[in-house]
Amino acid sequence: MPQLHEKGLNSRAIRRLLNNGSLVRLRYGCYVRADVWAKQSATVRSLQLIHAHAYGTMTTSTGGYVYSHTSAARLHRLFLWNVDDLIQVLLRVKPSKERLGKDVQGHTGPFTDADVMTLGKVRVTTLERTAVDCALMLEYGQALVLMDHALRLGAQPGVVHMMADALAGRPGIRNLRSALLKADPRSESAGETLTRERLSRLKLPMPEPQVEVQTRLGRHRLDFAWKEQKVALEFDGKVKYFDYRPTAEVLFEERRSAGTLKPSGSPALFQRLWSGQLQVRRRQERHSSARAS
Repeated sequence: MPQLHEKGLNSRAIRRLLNNGSLVRLRYGCYVRADVWAKQSATVRSLQLIHAHAYGTMTTSTGGYVYSHTSAARLHRLFLWNVDDLIQVLLRVKPSKERLGKDVQGHTGPFTDADVMTLGKVRVTTLERTAVDCALMLEYGQALVLMDHALRLGAQPGVVHMMADALAGRPGIRNLRSALLKADPRSESAGETLTRERLSRLKLPMPEPQVEVQTRLGRHRLDFAWKEQKVALEFDGKVKYFDYRPTAEVLFEERRSAGTLKPSGSPALFQRLWSGQLQVRRRQERHSSARAS
């Protein structure tokens, strides 16, 4: 709002820009140009909503809350899969819904200074506390995506396990323990985590992740591989293309790597299998088995 006033726009002019679609209001006093908003990814939009909330509550809050759960996960730049944009805050005393606002979910519970850190100018739960809180609240697949990435970014497994041990009997504890048990920091995207989780559900042998092979263009790293069978598995999906790396860069790398893995007589090359084929091939195997019996 101050920046708009500095440009000579009063409240009536701002309202006119909102009405004609030139501005988007993120929160009272916080606006963004509509053309800029339209070009931003879902990840960036979610972060802007959190920062708009932080700015909007600077003068109305006593500072007793901490960004937590999925809001803290976004501020830590953790991968999230299919999660809403509700602002999540942790408080010592449960406030009224009217005070928080319809787009804010408050959580009450014990926390200490050791559970809190500052990122930029906002207070958030630590990486370990964030991973634990999210895994208690989210569905298993969502929790596994986040736990993989939290460990990859440096969350201490021992600290997370200690937190989980102290939460025996809490709703969501089985989900948390399962995500911890199956987490693998070698996963480089939400898609790779979900591919691994699908392999587990299909009861297929688990491949080795991030396998390097020699190709005619040099070293190439496969998402997954069954080395003995010379079969590679690559995640291929919208999440990989549009959320975590520039689209053009990813498409170029995918097309180039696909060409390098074509058979050329080298024993180091692998047959490539895309993650989207997993369900189809599993069904084909079941149908073949049924006919044989």
